[in-house]
Amino acid sequence: MGAFRLQALVANTKQLIKHNNKHQRDVPKGYLVVYVGEIQRKRFVVPLSYLDQPFFQDLLQRSEEEYGFNHPMGGLTIPCCKEAFVRLTTQIHVSP
Repeated sequence: MGAFRLQALVANTKQLIKHNNKHQRDVPKGYLVVYVGEIQRKRFVVPLSYLDQPFFQDLLQRSEEEYGFNHPMGGLTIPCCKEAFVRLTTQIHVSP
């Protein structure tokens, strides 16, 4: 993915976060809501620092390809199975 496209993708995600955080009072500052799952979606509250992670940027790209920037769940919808998402996020916490 080109650097310009990645910057635009992250910028659009940040706009979505700002919009949704106004309506979701239970999301701490510095975090965002994502919905993960292929059929039944599970809500996760993840740190904004994930936006810098290559795996998360790949998920953002997949999300844009599948849903565009229309996320009716009220948070970012990620087309990934829950188990894979949990594995990936666990690896971030374990890595130095």
